[in-house]
Order: sequence, then structure tokens, then C-alpha cells
Amino acid sequence: MKKALGIDIGGTKILYGIVNEKGEILSELKKTPTPKTADEIYSTLKKIIEENYNDIDAVGLSSAGAVNLENTRVLSSTPNLPDGYNQIDFSTLSDKKIYVENDANCACAAEYQNGAGKGFRTVLMITIGTGIGGGMISEGKLFRGSTGNALEVGSLKIFADKRQKCTCGRYDCWESYASGTGLKNCAKTGAQTYPEFKTSIYKDKLPQDITTYDITDGVEKNDDFCVKVFNQWIDYMFVGLVSLTDIFNPDCIVISGGMCSFIDVEDLEKRINEESVVSNTKVKTALTGNNAGMIGAGVLALSASSR
Repeated sequence: MKKALGIDIGGTKILYGIVNEKGEILSELKKTPTPKTADEIYSTLKKIIEENYNDIDAVGLSSAGAVNLENTRVLSSTPNLPDGYNQIDFSTLSDKKIYVENDANCACAAEYQNGAGKGFRTVLMITIGTGIGGGMISEGKLFRGSTGNALEVGSLKIFADKRQKCTCGRYDCWESYASGTGLKNCAKTGAQTYPEFKTSIYKDKLPQDITTYDITDGVEKNDDFCVKVFNQWIDYMFVGLVSLTDIFNPDCIVISGGMCSFIDVEDLEKRINEESVVSNTKVKTALTGNNAGMIGAGVLALSASSR
């Protein structure tokens, strides 16, 4: 069975290891701090590949940002990576097959191959963190769109009357309501409108100072205000997910990211299937965790090298 070196390039660290076509990890996972310049990132990646050269058939790179259709460059600027990063031609790193893909797509591939989406035909993956990312694989094929930028689900517009500005500069993107940042926004708005705030354990805080941790901790303490804010946040998540279900008709939705542990996926699945006009879907929590980008990058590189 062929093997690939999977490398996940993050803003603070680079994680790497060897995986097979099934998404199984075959080596010790290693990590190194992400260098501060694009040239240093290139040199670091080249060194990592050379160290593993004799043990691999291909190299997969997972990165934030939009990736070109040739899977050789990251086209967009990425806020956590240095200037010049989008000028790197990763295909020149080695004579081995090099395959670059967006980190959300890589994570979806990992879950499809050897995670919560294993055994399903069409897997839609939604990553809930500071923002919202997405990826989809159907019948083993990653859906990338005409320019490779498909599944920017966080930008799904859920209102038309400019209620809340998103960090991207537009108004009413789904991620400004249903991400980790969205939960904080729900708390800020709720503190100004919900009567339950007057008796909340956070009643002495300024609305803008209430954190996502405050809300999740307050839910555990059964604080009425926090429960109401959290339920509003789940409602916003549901609105986006049921729309995506009707559009893409997945038989499995995998939710990942830092906020997924707070979500009752069984209840969300029930609500989606009651509302959706297409066939029922399963909603699951991701299994591959922080290794998802690295695993998926390796799996996709092996798939590309076999074509």
C-alpha cells in the first residue's frame, strides 16, 4: 500500500506524519514551529520532505486559504501566515508528487476516509471555530467548484436587511451568528435585549465583554440568560445546516472544530430531518481531531498520484 507524508501548515505550528490510503497513521507525529517568513517555511518543508523521502510516494500539504485548481499554490493571503506565502510554488519542493489543498477540504477527506464520515456516500463537513469552514466529498470526490473555492459556507447569507456586520466586511454571514464569534455576538445582543440578563451571573459584565466561555460555563450552571443565548446560537446553526442539507443532500454531516463539543448532534439531526425537504441525514461529531488536516492531505495526495 502506498504512503504519503501529510503536512498540516498552521499559523503557529507545522504538524506532519506518514499515512496510507486508508487514512491510517503509520509514523510518529512530529511538529515544528511555523517560521516567520515564506522563505523559511519553504526551507522547513523541503527539509521535512527530504527526511522522509525514502519512505513515501507522495506529499500532501494542508493549508488555510484558497488553493489553485492545479493544487500547487495557495492563492489567497492568509492572516496567520507571512507575506509572500501565496507566492510559493509548492510543486518545486520535491520530485515526489506534491498536492496542496485547503485545510477544511483536507479535514473532510480525513473524516470521509477514516473518521465519522466513513461508510457514507456524501459527507458535508462543517468546522465551527472562530469562523466557519466547510468541505464536501461525494462518491470519493472532493467538490471544489469552478475555481477551487467552493464550500465557503461561513459566507452563507442568512438575513437580507443588514442586521450584523461580519468580520469579512459584509453583513449577516452565517459565521457571524453560528461560529464561536457568533456565540459571542449572540451574547452581546442578548445582554441588551433579554430580560434574563438582569438576573444572570454575568449581569455586572458589559455586553461586549461576555465571552464564549462565559456562555458555555453558564449553560453548565443552568443560568437562564446563558441557556437562552446558547439556544439562539444553536438556532442559527440549524438555519444554515438545514439550508445546506437541502442544497447538497448529504447522507452525513460531520461537525468539527473547537465548538463542536458543546453541540447536541442528535438533537440537531432530529431538527434538520424534520425540516429538510430531501432525504434524512446523519449528524456526527468529527473523530480525527487536530490530526484531520495532516491525514486528509496525505489521503488526497495519494488519490491524486494514482490518477
